[in-house]
Amino acid sequence: LAPGAAVAAPRLRIMAGTGASGREKRATATRLKAALGGENGAAAAGELRALLERVLAPAAGSGGGEAAGEALEWCRCLLSGGEPWDGFVQAVRAYDPATLCGLVWTANFVAYRCRTCGISPCMSLCAECFHQGEHAGHDYNMFRSQAGGACDCGDGNVMREAGFCKRHRIKSNSNVPCVPKDLLMMSELVLPQFIFSLIQHLREGYNEPALDLPSEKDLHKILQVLEPHVSFLEDLTKMGGAMRSVLTQVLTSQQFYKDLSSGVGENACAKKSHEKYLIALKGSGLAFPEDKLACGMEEQGAGTSTLEDQDGSQGVGKRKRVKLSSSTKDQSIMDVLKHKCFLEELLFWTIKYEFPQKMVTFLLNMLPDQDYKVAFTKTFVQHYAFIMKTLKKSHESDTMSNRIVHISVQLFSNEELARQVTEECQLLDIMVTVLLYMMESCLIKSELQDEENSLHVVVNCGEALLKNNTYWPLVSDFINILSHQSVAKKFLEDHGLLVTWMNFVSFFQGMNLNKRELNEHVEFESQTYYAAFAAELEACAQPMWGLLSHCKVRETQEYTRNVVRYCLEALQDWFDAINFVDEPAPNQVTFHLPLHRYFAMFLSKAVKCQELDLDTILPDQEMLMKLMIHPLQIQASLSEIHSNMWVRNGLQIKGQAMTYVQSHFCNSMIDPDIYLLQVCASRLDPDYFISSVFERFKVVDLLTMASQHQNTVLDSEHERSMLEGALTFLVLLLSLRLHLGMTDDEILRAEMVAQLCMNDRTHSSLLDLISLEYFKNPNPKSGIIPGSLSFESVLSAVADFKAPVFEPGGSMQQGMYTPKAEVWDKEFDPVMVILRTVYRRDVQSAMDRYTAFLKQSGKFPGNPWPPYKKRTPLHPSYKGLVKLLHCKTLHIVLFTLLYKILMDHQNLSEHVLCMVLYLIELGLENSPERESDEEESTGGQERCHDSWFPGSNLVSNMRHFINYVRVRVPETAPEVKKEPPASTSSDGLASSQNSGTAQVFSLVAERRKKFQEIINRNATEANQVVRPKASMKWSAPGATPQLTTAILEVKESMLSLLIKLHHKLSGKQNSYYPPWLDDVDVLIHPEVPRYSHGDGMTAVERILLKAAVQSRLNKRIIEEICRKVTPPVPPKKISSAEKKTLDKEERRQKARERQQKLLAEFASRQKSFMETAMDVESPDADIAMEIATSEQHVSEAIYDCVICGQSGPSTEDRPTGLVVLLQASSVLGQCRNSTEPKKLPTTEEEQIYPWDTCAALHDVRLTTLQRYFKDSSCLQAVSIGWEGGVYVQTCGHTLHIDCHKSYMESLRNDQVLQGFSVDKGEFTCPLCRQFANSVLPCYPGNNVERSLWQSHSNKCMQDLVQEVEDLQEQLGTFPSETNLSKEMESVMKDIKSTTQKKYTDYSKSPGSPDNDFLFMYSVARTNLELELVHRGGNLCSGGASTAGKRSCLNQLFHVLAMHMRLYSIDSAYNPWRKLTQTMQDKNSEQLPEVPVLYRDVSSLLLIQILTMPQPLRKEHFTCIVKVLFTLLYTQALAALSVKCSAEDRMAWKQSGALKKNTCNGEKSWEVLLGHVVSELSMGKIYEEQETDELTVVNPDSIECYLQQFCLPFLRITSLLQHHLFGGDLPSCQEDEEFTVLASCLGLLPSFQSSDEFTSASCLDWPVPAFDMISQWCSELASFADRHPDQVKALLIQEPKWDLPRLLQLPENYNTIFQYYHRKTCTVCTKVPKDPAVCLVCGTFVCLKGLCCKQQSYCECVLHSQNCGAGTGIFLLINASVIIIIRGHRFCLWGSVYLDAHGEEDRDLRRGKPLYICKERYKVLEQQWVSHTFDHINKRWGPHYNGL
Repeated sequence: LAPGAAVAAPRLRIMAGTGASGREKRATATRLKAALGGENGAAAAGELRALLERVLAPAAGSGGGEAAGEALEWCRCLLSGGEPWDGFVQAVRAYDPATLCGLVWTANFVAYRCRTCGISPCMSLCAECFHQGEHAGHDYNMFRSQAGGACDCGDGNVMREAGFCKRHRIKSNSNVPCVPKDLLMMSELVLPQFIFSLIQHLREGYNEPALDLPSEKDLHKILQVLEPHVSFLEDLTKMGGAMRSVLTQVLTSQQFYKDLSSGVGENACAKKSHEKYLIALKGSGLAFPEDKLACGMEEQGAGTSTLEDQDGSQGVGKRKRVKLSSSTKDQSIMDVLKHKCFLEELLFWTIKYEFPQKMVTFLLNMLPDQDYKVAFTKTFVQHYAFIMKTLKKSHESDTMSNRIVHISVQLFSNEELARQVTEECQLLDIMVTVLLYMMESCLIKSELQDEENSLHVVVNCGEALLKNNTYWPLVSDFINILSHQSVAKKFLEDHGLLVTWMNFVSFFQGMNLNKRELNEHVEFESQTYYAAFAAELEACAQPMWGLLSHCKVRETQEYTRNVVRYCLEALQDWFDAINFVDEPAPNQVTFHLPLHRYFAMFLSKAVKCQELDLDTILPDQEMLMKLMIHPLQIQASLSEIHSNMWVRNGLQIKGQAMTYVQSHFCNSMIDPDIYLLQVCASRLDPDYFISSVFERFKVVDLLTMASQHQNTVLDSEHERSMLEGALTFLVLLLSLRLHLGMTDDEILRAEMVAQLCMNDRTHSSLLDLISLEYFKNPNPKSGIIPGSLSFESVLSAVADFKAPVFEPGGSMQQGMYTPKAEVWDKEFDPVMVILRTVYRRDVQSAMDRYTAFLKQSGKFPGNPWPPYKKRTPLHPSYKGLVKLLHCKTLHIVLFTLLYKILMDHQNLSEHVLCMVLYLIELGLENSPERESDEEESTGGQERCHDSWFPGSNLVSNMRHFINYVRVRVPETAPEVKKEPPASTSSDGLASSQNSGTAQVFSLVAERRKKFQEIINRNATEANQVVRPKASMKWSAPGATPQLTTAILEVKESMLSLLIKLHHKLSGKQNSYYPPWLDDVDVLIHPEVPRYSHGDGMTAVERILLKAAVQSRLNKRIIEEICRKVTPPVPPKKISSAEKKTLDKEERRQKARERQQKLLAEFASRQKSFMETAMDVESPDADIAMEIATSEQHVSEAIYDCVICGQSGPSTEDRPTGLVVLLQASSVLGQCRNSTEPKKLPTTEEEQIYPWDTCAALHDVRLTTLQRYFKDSSCLQAVSIGWEGGVYVQTCGHTLHIDCHKSYMESLRNDQVLQGFSVDKGEFTCPLCRQFANSVLPCYPGNNVERSLWQSHSNKCMQDLVQEVEDLQEQLGTFPSETNLSKEMESVMKDIKSTTQKKYTDYSKSPGSPDNDFLFMYSVARTNLELELVHRGGNLCSGGASTAGKRSCLNQLFHVLAMHMRLYSIDSAYNPWRKLTQTMQDKNSEQLPEVPVLYRDVSSLLLIQILTMPQPLRKEHFTCIVKVLFTLLYTQALAALSVKCSAEDRMAWKQSGALKKNTCNGEKSWEVLLGHVVSELSMGKIYEEQETDELTVVNPDSIECYLQQFCLPFLRITSLLQHHLFGGDLPSCQEDEEFTVLASCLGLLPSFQSSDEFTSASCLDWPVPAFDMISQWCSELASFADRHPDQVKALLIQEPKWDLPRLLQLPENYNTIFQYYHRKTCTVCTKVPKDPAVCLVCGTFVCLKGLCCKQQSYCECVLHSQNCGAGTGIFLLINASVIIIIRGHRFCLWGSVYLDAHGEEDRDLRRGKPLYICKERYKVLEQQWVSHTFDHINKRWGPHYNGL
């Protein structure tokens, strides 16, 4: 063998070069494989290597497709050792121990996630594994992958085994046989070279981009060339475990890499590629470690950890990198890469080429191999810094981000793997450092506080890095690994990491600073705040929640201490850096304080879960004072923003204020801020805290007893809302217990109640609004929906489910949850609602709903105030918070405000009073201890050092009387003129003690005094000198007005003020009477239900009761006050006082409310009008139609014009018209002759074929007739319009046609965007706003004649027949040119242009008048048939027309008749003659006329009626009907005869002949049937073999058959008669319908008793029956001679159409989705991006697909024209939504599939299982059949043919 091999080599070389044939390749491969197995293996291996080198050389590959194909062909041959490739694949697969699925998918793939089975939140399953597993009843959802992913089925680390599918459940590794050595022997030799060649291609193709712009085209080209190579590798991975392990070995072996890639050796090509590789490494800012050492040393000198400005002069924009302290370690992370194996270099190039999809898929397909997984994860981590650098530079950062996450989520979701990499590769260090480096590139100097000297740097939110969210892949990885306990613990224990991380967080502290614009409106509204909020949430808050989730038990205390410690250090650094002393800079606010929030949340966790003592981790007082400043500044700014003080900053500042409290952000922003303020308040001096609050809110100056004051820092129009803001904030601060002692379930309940009270909510919006972080998975992007077991149970406890309702014509409701009654009663908490509302109107909405509940349940009739809700007890650590309620400062404020409200000072509102009372009540509820009354009564006065209140307890301070107050007021104030009362000593120093003169209180002074003695004065001084307000930093010097001191007599205590307020609120003197005087029990059980809901008076009563309960003294004083009869406070009428409080704002508010009410009333009127307009006759509709349909003896019909309002008749020169909507309709054509509705196909087998639809059958019939008969006569033998027929409907309103023209003109000039196109003549009815597009002129009609026509004439049949004929002979004269006739012509044009040409042209000679003739009477037919359908297919219900006054058929017939009279039918061809005379057959023409028996009788009826001169007399109408009935009856008999068997026919023939001569033989069906049979037997009609025979032929069934055959005609005729002559339709049972209609039409002469009734008795023959029948049958006989095969087919069969239905849909939406979402389009054979399916015929179409566009029409629009004549109903597969196309407009209709909670899931965002909602589908079908889409759906838009 050996010599042979050597000899073969040269020949081989030639083959490889020239491209060997398949056979030669196989031979070579077989030979080599054998040789390798032999003893001379080495030589063979060398030869193989040479062969591969040549085949795979990059030069060969770059030659394009063939060369690459050739190379792959060789590889396949060699791998399989010459065997057929497929066989080899099968053989390898047999050794697959696949326990994992590992299917990899790319973006937009539909996958599943089951939270019941998942261990990791990122778990996902492919559809196949999901459907084969058992997940019934689990919490799962379908989702569309954002970034791609892989199936986790079989991976026990990520999901529970119970959820594995059938394939991956078996742990099959035990029974897989061992792989035979020779099977994969070739692979082990060929693959290293193959992979190396791939790497060489990548090296060759990469050129270091000049100027940082990668030449994307070149990269793209290389990738295309390599596509087949990578696909080949991907196929290999799919061969299963055996092949994967070979690949793993090749990819991770360092030896292979060294041998092939080092660039050493003789091969020049390899050398060159190695050089390119080194250049690429360098260009990436990376190098081999050897080169690095030198650079590292130099850089270290420069790296200090502060920020340096180069030259110190370049200002803010230029910035220098902040070097981190651990500069060497960090350099190695950032800048060093060394590749030791193929895998590492492959990943390097994958990153360099920005993650090509194919490469990513290949790398991920290998993951089921465990060894590979570990190696690959380590490699990925090693390249992490490089990934970040590439990502930052990338132009396609979005795509790249997705691809990165696609990989990393597979690696880091696995806890075991993450732990291993953390320990072995410093994963955490790398991640944190890389993040830090990434953010460092976009830092700017912070302008917060001290612009000039600030040393703090923050991220610049305008940079692309933040704006485009480029950082999210890295942050998302970080969050992902922190979700693993073992990794998070390492992080929390590592002090260095914590320091670095806090450093990172501080970059976001104070970002996106807002400065208040005071003069000009800002020119350009920056939208950077989106980036800022997203960054804080994703980069700071999410990792924080991740860490907090591991600090849940006592053992983790140490972690909290670490975080708090480093957080405080970072905060201290921050205060130093921004140069912060004690006052925040004015007019600035940042909403971003992540350091504060870290500190707050870890504190909260420490107290709540870890039982830490709060004081051990809190900093000193000074630090707390600093900590509270910025969060408090945010609260004040929120109030300023809502008071419109920031309007010059544009809308974006409102946006920030809303985002800050919005549901996704509130847990990470406002909640921690308020909690931090609560902590500070509980530890700081309460007077200091309260005064800080009022100073921050800028309302200090307002808190004076004087009636006038000057505010130096606030305009007076903002004062009220700022005061409301300050008080509301205090209420929030003191009432909220979210972090102060509530359990998670209580919090969840409170959140849920608050959301439900604002509005009823759907299940999904509740889940969305209550994004409690406790229930949330830490990774925001993984598509997890927070679901928690307690969520459902709390929901069912607090809310009732309202199933979705359907108002006809209303909007589609969703299933909603609404609060239970007891929740409103006991749990409604306005404070929580205020905290959680984004829009102020939501608070109002909650109050309105509360009011409605109280009214409904009879608890309180008036306008209630927000109820006071008892709070959860405070956790002991926060007891200090209560001190705020018991501090003098607050009491002075409360006293002052009560006084001001009582005295009607300006700028105070009910809201202020409400909050004041709330605070008093909070104080009474939380009083520190019961005071002893005795001690009080003794020396109260002496102990009073302060001129206001003796102590700090609210209970005792409430009864303290204050006599005089010295106030500083502007000189203009009324108080100045008063002389000081005698009791005050003039110097006012000592006297203040005795007479109780209180000083006006300067909060600012108090606060300064307290703040670290910055302002240091002794008490006496402070007692008399009022600090001028100018001391506040930002008021302009000299702006303070002249203030003088005045002394005010007050003589009130809080209790007396409250009682007077009660009088004021009630408007009665002495309205308050202490309840305990009548019922002592009140004091023992103060919780009386009658006080729990009510208005201000109730609140006052409740407070007084509580005060009395707390102290005997208070009780006594209240009684005393009530005894003194108090005069009303201001001696004015109450009304004027009220007027005063109703200042402008409130008046405006009232006006606004009034307007709203009016509008609402109007809307509801309009709505109810619309609804009645839709289906019942509303009495206030139009008199016009009433007159038109009743027999009043008025001379003329009177119409009202809804535009000019005048009434009058319609005249020739000023015609009135009906507002109509013309639309083409194919609804009738969709009837099928089966009662089973068709199903929407959901498998390949079920297809729908349109052969059995009404439209198809009519089409076939017309075409067949046209083949054998004369065209013009064919066009009168049928009706068209089953498809594309024109349907006319009206709202019943009339207008003058000239008024309409000017109305259209005004619409045309109206620039407002309308939902319709005025140029196409569309408009909305000026009265009811119903959509319309034409006006149908009303024929000037006399009503007198009508009663004359009705009289029964006694003329005999013959005379009437003759009269009808004569009338038809009268030529239709063209009417004189009047306005009326012009309008009639124009409306006819409209009708014609409503439908497409193909639906009007059926004649063989285009443009022939027969076409128009056919079209016109078919319009009448269409409208009659549709009305029949709307009545349910029969006339049993009787009554007036469904539309009653809304029917426009009478007017329509006039228009049609006028035009049809213009076409005279040549008298020789007039069908009337054939029906009423026996004629000689003179058949000379080549094509005969259509035989009478083949003509459609209803069509004949319309032709007859519409060609008669109008108005028609009833006797003539009845005559025509009688004649046509004889024809119809004969057709029925003929059809019947064809159905019977030959023997039956013989029997009928004989029995008929016997009875022929009896007296009324003409009225017996047996006789007639016998005659028909004998006449038809003459032709060849019965010769064909029988087809479908009528099984039972007994007289009853025949009678029944005949009646059924005739009924459709009778129905149409009755409707026609009803519209032409008025008169109601009788109602009846279904089985009597025939007789009732027949007698109604005058076919039954005298109504016989029904037992002997036969249909034949209705016959009234104009000429002897047998002659007539013979004449008609002879036509058939002669036709049968020529075309015996067609005779039967053309006989009119018994029509049995079911009502039109939409396709039946499956119960579960998944059935539709799985079949259609991957289905290929039949036209373009691609899988459409937006697939849709037509619900009328089941056609599958591409929505918006350019692939199927024809002449600028996209496929859906085209289909809507072909299938529905312009109306299309499509189900969008990927959105579960139905879209309606109507002509040039479209609208989203909604979904007929709802989830278990009765909600739609548009776009399948939530992916919950959806079920059909039968009621909705009914509504849709109803709207389709009744053509009311245009009226009911409101939001229409143009589609520009692009759907």
